[in-house]
Amino acid sequence: VQLQASGGGLVQTGGSLRLSCAASGRAFSDYRMAWFRQAPGRDREFVATITWGGGSTLEADSVEGRFTISRDNAKNTVYLQMNSLKPEDTAVYYCAATNGAGIPTMGRTYDYWGQGTQVTVSS
Repeated sequence: VQLQASGGGLVQTGGSLRLSCAASGRAFSDYRMAWFRQAPGRDREFVATITWGGGSTLEADSVEGRFTISRDNAKNTVYLQMNSLKPEDTAVYYCAATNGAGIPTMGRTYDYWGQGTQVTVSS
């Protein structure tokens, strides 16, 4: 499966952005999807994940209550709605997919990765 992330940009503290990740290739609905992020000089960090049917989601403590992951299997797209953005949310955001097992918060669980989209939050 190929993943294409979009929707990043520059926003002020307290603002909102919605990231999209469009998938092509094999059946999108078979895959667990996730968002990760990586800030300069820091390790990649789990942000959120959603099961293949969308019935279960999990967000990192650092974004819970501000970010929401969702998916539209008819459009082969997963979204990350980001509200109340903070400067510490600044990072490159990556979408990822897996149809295997593994710990959903760990990057090594995911087999496919998008190219990343930059999110910058100004103070």
